[in-house]
Amino acid sequence: MKEKVIKSKEEVVITKKIKKLVGEIVSDKMDKTVVVKITEKLAHPKYGKIYQKSRKIQAHDEKNEYKIGQKVEIAETRPYSKNKSWQVTKVVSTKQVPTEIIEDSNLDANIDGSAK
Repeated sequence: MKEKVIKSKEEVVITKKIKKLVGEIVSDKMDKTVVVKITEKLAHPKYGKIYQKSRKIQAHDEKNEYKIGQKVEIAETRPYSKNKSWQVTKVVSTKQVPTEIIEDSNLDANIDGSAK
């Protein structure tokens, strides 16, 4: 985590740690906002089984430049709205997501291969 140094009028140095998380964008339909899914792997305290826990966070995207499927880093900032107090800082990796849905004309065929 990076530390942000804040100096007040009395020259007292206060360091504030900025929280950063990495997640995948699952929605970009809102204006200047993306929804990022944060997934973390945890081990059960008693049994040791590893399981996944995920949560969705709304993050600020000023230029609407981030798209669905990109893995991004978000940092905690001042509140932009009731639900949005994170900002997208950079792209970690990009996954190819098809922009057009290809329709299959054989969807009406039965399991045995005959058409309806």
